[in-house]
Amino acid sequence: MNKWKEKFSLILAILMIAVLAACGSTNEEAAAGSEESDKEISIGQVNWAENIAVTNMWKVILENKGYDVKLNNLNMGSTMQALESGDLDVSLEIWLPVQDANYLKEYQDTVNFSEATWYDNAKVGLVVPSYVEEVDSVEDLNEHKELFDSEIVGFDPGAGTMEVTQQLIKDYDLEFELLSSSEPAMLAEIGKAIENKEPIVAPLWSPHWVFSKYDLKFLEDPKKTYGGVEKIHHATRQGFEEDHPKVSEWLKNWKMNDQQIGKLIEYVENSEKPLAGAEKWVEENQELIDEWVK
Repeated sequence: MNKWKEKFSLILAILMIAVLAACGSTNEEAAAGSEESDKEISIGQVNWAENIAVTNMWKVILENKGYDVKLNNLNMGSTMQALESGDLDVSLEIWLPVQDANYLKEYQDTVNFSEATWYDNAKVGLVVPSYVEEVDSVEDLNEHKELFDSEIVGFDPGAGTMEVTQQLIKDYDLEFELLSSSEPAMLAEIGKAIENKEPIVAPLWSPHWVFSKYDLKFLEDPKKTYGGVEKIHHATRQGFEEDHPKVSEWLKNWKMNDQQIGKLIEYVENSEKPLAGAEKWVEENQELIDEWVK
C-alpha cells in the first residue's frame, strides 16, 4: 500500500510540475505580448502645419526610444471620436479655453484632456494682408464687404476655429459666408491674393509659418469671440496613462516657445518629407528633448 502511495505521490508531483511549467510558459508569452503592444502608439494627425510638425517630432522622439508610432490622418471631429472609442491613443493639439471648448464639453467624460500645456502663447483670429488699410477690426468688415465678395476663406469644416468663426459671424451680424476647404487650400488662396495685391480675409492662428512669409495682421475682436491667449494641450484615450506611464509623463513635460516651434515648422515645411525635417530638428535640440523625456 505504501508503495502505491509513493508512486501516486510521484505521479502527482510530476503532473504539478508540468502544470506549473505550462502556466509559466503561458504567462511569459502573455507578458511578451503585453510588452510588444505597449510599444505601439497611434497619434492623430490633422492636416495643419504645426500639427504635422509636432506629430512627426514625437514620432521621431518615441521611435528613438523603441516605440512603434503610427500617424493616423484624421480631421478634428474624427480624432475625438477615435480617442473616445480607443481606436487612437493620442491627439497632440487641443486649443483651450475657446477654440476646442466644444470638444472638451462633448468628450470630457470619455477622453482624457491633459491640464498640462505645451504652448502657452497661441492666438487665433481673422487676418487680412497688411495693405488692406480699410479694415483693422472685425467691426469694419460689413462696411467693406464688397472688397472680399462677402466671403471669409476658411479651412477644415470640423476644426474648432471654424465653429468659432461661425459664432463670430453671428456675434457681429456679419454679412459674410464662411467657405470651407483645407488649410493648404486656404493658404494657397492667401498667397494668390497677396501676389495680386487683392484683399482677402481668413481665420488663422499663431504659431504658423505663414506669418514669416506674408505680412498679415490680425483684426481686432472687441467682443472677444476668439478669446484672448490660447493654450495648446494634448489629449489621450482613457487607459493610456496606465498603459504608457512613461510616455504620459513625457507629454506632460513637453514645452515649446515661439522660436522652437517656429524652427520646427520651418524644417518640416522645407523638407521633402515631414519626418526628415523633424529628424533634423530633434538632432539639433536633443538637450531640450532630454528635459522632456528624463
